Formats: sequence, structure tokens, C-alpha cells
Amino acid sequence: MSGYVLAIDQGTTSSRAILYGPDAQPIAKDQKEISQSFPKPGWVEHDGLEIWESVLSTSRNALKSAGIDAGEVAAIGITNQRETCLVWEKATGKPIHPAIVWQDRRTYGTCEVLRADGFAPLIQEKTGLLLDPYFSATKIAWILDTVDGARRAAEAGELLCGTIDAYLTWKLTGGAVHATDATNASRTSLFNIRENRWDDELLGAFRVPKALLPEVRDCADDFGQAIAAHFGAEIPIRALAGDQQAAVIGQACLKPGMLKSTYGTGCFVVLNTGDQIVRSSNRLLSTIAYRLKGETTYAIEGSIFIAGAAVQWLRDSLKLITEADETGRLAPLADEQEDVYLVPAFTGLGAPHWNSQARGAIFGLTRATGVAELARATLESVCYQTRDLLEAMSSDYPMEVGGATLRVDGGMSGSDWAMQALADCLGSVVERSQSQEATALGVAALAGAQAGVWPDLKSFAENWETKRRFTPDITGDERARRYRKWRAAVASTLSYAATA
Repeated sequence: MSGYVLAIDQGTTSSRAILYGPDAQPIAKDQKEISQSFPKPGWVEHDGLEIWESVLSTSRNALKSAGIDAGEVAAIGITNQRETCLVWEKATGKPIHPAIVWQDRRTYGTCEVLRADGFAPLIQEKTGLLLDPYFSATKIAWILDTVDGARRAAEAGELLCGTIDAYLTWKLTGGAVHATDATNASRTSLFNIRENRWDDELLGAFRVPKALLPEVRDCADDFGQAIAAHFGAEIPIRALAGDQQAAVIGQACLKPGMLKSTYGTGCFVVLNTGDQIVRSSNRLLSTIAYRLKGETTYAIEGSIFIAGAAVQWLRDSLKLITEADETGRLAPLADEQEDVYLVPAFTGLGAPHWNSQARGAIFGLTRATGVAELARATLESVCYQTRDLLEAMSSDYPMEVGGATLRVDGGMSGSDWAMQALADCLGSVVERSQSQEATALGVAALAGAQAGVWPDLKSFAENWETKRRFTPDITGDERARRYRKWRAAVASTLSYAATA
């Protein structure tokens, strides 16, 4: 069998398809942006059919570009934006409502009712998650309660639901397989991460019928066949993993204590904790890193809602730049005397604050503040938020922020300026992966190994290489001064939110 593996990476702002050769090197890639809609303040939606069509077209284009027939592809791996969810008709595959995106805050009120009813400790104990609109359960319930006849159709067995990986698997297999993997299931608030099952008590609390949910399998498993109608020949689907967990694999963070951060629309720092569920006292998440051959590896995760999305804000809303990578060229031009801090709480603040009501703010503006200063503040905001997460992690797990080595990937990791700023902010070594597409590479590694055409993950990890290392280049006093001002800016933002 050939060693070609097709990785489908369905993200918040685009869908990618990357075809890897037998040597695990990418040989073709296609990417297509997908639209987001914002029907009301705090609401974020996708068109589910647009997502499906973007995945289909990018996958076909990658195969065509490489000159590879579908019959030569040994396996497909799918990685995805995690908490975004859909409810669709079993008979047609048509979503009954737009996908509700992980950034969406519309179910804040529902979460507050559940909190008042005392469910928050139960949810955290069983799922490792906080009670927050970020996760899928309240989104699914909202769709069932809002779309006319949806609950009745669900009870009649006419509907299915799931995260994006489950929907894509269902569509690719022509409706033959309704399944997800343990990592995506662990982000719904419905999955017991210790017992590795959908939890009846949680399903009752969130009012989500169990019959709608997909079967939960290992990350590397048999997920059926993509039917020949899509690509000209059947292709086995052999891996699913949520994007951040796939990046853990792609960054070869397979030992307890290893740490990675992915910089995409948001930023997600994940610390491997092995077979131990580490409970955070700092509002971080306990989650599943991966499940292979029935054995579960856990992690602590910190989620930043806005990273690359802040750069998109400069480009799309303020029209200050035309291309995202301009920020890396503008930031070094900023006046050193201009001490500008951006708190990008456009959809609230994630870990360790978890404040849904916070909104963005800029501090330190003067008449001399210009585009370069705003670009610098935008990139630095991601660095400061990363440090917030690592400071919290160091209180929950035996590690020191300055002694940790952070492996990075994602679009923003390609900026030398931003990664040097990150090393300066943390006071620790930052290692940039050979592949910025660690998410796609990770799920490809899972699929290739499961199909028997790539080495096992231990060999994959042994061959992982750093592309570039960044070491701190500012004084400890300056690092401390900057971080104090950042924390003051966040405190002011939270204080303002409290007056709403």
C-alpha cells in the first residue's frame, strides 16, 4: 500500500487539505477561507454546508495538484475546530441551523441558570471543563429549543448532532458512520473523561438526547470509508482529533511535562500530564490529550479566544493592514517610548479569567500612536496571554515558566518578531516546529500509523526537529515591568466589565 495520507484540517476561518507523501513531507496543499456571520453581538456562526463544500473542494484540489489518484491514498485524517457544533437531518445531511462556533456566547444565560442550580462542580468533576458557553452542550440544546420542531424530530430519531469532525465523517462516508473521537467528545461538556463515555447525568442536565450523539472511538481507529463518489475511489478514514490535540501529536509532546502552543484564530497551550487527570486550581481545563488503543493520555489546557483573530481585526475591521503578515514587519518600527497595551477581549476573556462579559480595550494611547504601535501591541497581547496561561499552569503542575521549553506552531509562529517577543515575555526558550502545520501533521501521523504505512508515534517523536529556537533577549526587570502593565490593563478591563 502507498504511504500517501490526506489530512483535512477544518478550522475557524478556513479549511485546508494537505497531502503527505510516504516520507511524511507535504507534497500538495489547498486552502479555502470560510465565512463567519455575526447575527447578534456575541453570536458567531458558520454555514455547515459551506464547511462541507470547502473540505470537499480543497481535498480534491490537493489530490489533483499532486497528480495522485484517490486509490493511491492509504488514509484520511481529520482535525477540526473543536467545540463548534451542528445538528443535521439524518435523511438528508442538511443542517437544521447554522453551526454555532466555539467563540459564540449566546448561551451565557443558560450557563448561569445551570450554575445557580449547582451543576458547575459536577460538570467540572466529570468533564474537566468549566461551565461556559464555549463548550458544545448548551449550543446543541439551544438549537433543539430554538428551531421549530427540532426537539420533536430529535425524539423521533430524525436528527443527529456532533462537532465538525463527526459531521464531516458522516458526509464523507455517505451517512454510513456517525462517530467522533475521544478528544472532540471531551470538549462537549457531555463526556465523562475518567470513564470515557457519554454521561447520562450530564445529558439530563443539558437536555441533550443521547440518541443524537456519535459513537466515541480512539483517535486512531476505523472511521469507515470516504465513498468513491467524492474522490473517484474509496479512501479509508483512520484518524480524528480535535485541532489542539492533533497539534500535541504533531509537536511530538508525547511525554508528561511537554508543552506546546498553537497560534491560530485563538491560542491554545496544552501540557501533557500522562495518565493522570490533573485538576487545576487556576481555572484551566483538564482534558483528554489523546486516546490510543483504549489508553487515555490527559492534559491541562489553557485557551485564549483571540490570537490571530486580533490581527484579522486590524485587517478587516480597522483596515490598517492588508495582509496579516504585515504586523511582523510593522512591529519593529514601533516607537519604544510608546507603551501601548491591547487586551483583545472581543468575545470575552478565556483562561485563566473565563469572563464572558469582558470586551476589548486599548491602554496607553497618545497622539503619537500609529499603525506600527498597534501592530506591536496586537502581537504582544498574544505573548502576554500565553504567559498568563503558563503562570497558571506552573501553580497546578511542577514546572517553572522560565524553565519550560515551549514548542510553537500555527500561523503567527511564522513571525520571527512575534516569537522573539514571546521568548522575551516568558523568559524561556521557544522552539518553532519544522512544520507550522503541526495540527495537520499530527492527524496525518495518527492516520498513517493506523493504516500501517507510517511509523508508530514513538518513531515519529524521535524524528521531530526544531526549525528555530528563540531565547530571551531582555532583562528580567524589563520583563517584569511589561508584565505588570499588562496585568494592570487586564484588571482594568475586568473592572469595566463588572459595571455592565
